[in-house]
Amino acid sequence: MKRSSVTVLSQGWDGPFYRVRTLSFEVAFLIGADEELDQVNNVDVEVRLPDGSRWSATVFTVAEVERLMARWAETGEHSGGKYFWCSDGLVVRDPGVDNFVRVLAAIHEEGQLTTILNRLDEAAGSSAGV
Repeated sequence: MKRSSVTVLSQGWDGPFYRVRTLSFEVAFLIGADEELDQVNNVDVEVRLPDGSRWSATVFTVAEVERLMARWAETGEHSGGKYFWCSDGLVVRDPGVDNFVRVLAAIHEEGQLTTILNRLDEAAGSSAGV
């Protein structure tokens, strides 16, 4: 994936969500209160495109997937950590909200965002309210 250039129009906290608005989309991150933005490695996101459609994913870093699988090896979950599965998972190399925004922008530029992320049903209402 080529390095994506992202123009961020605004960003900041809105209740429990950290929101980033770009020229191409808006994204809401559900980040834990004790997490540093540049160290986030496991987060639920909701992306809203200009057409109003909403898309979701859980973004994990490779290191976070490894950490989870190691823990599960000890606890016996997921067949002793032998596999990782998440229906809306997106695995990225590097942590941090800024990196996640760049990855989402690159996926969008490549025309893959609506293939990779899961569409949210408008009838169900928005949990993130992007």
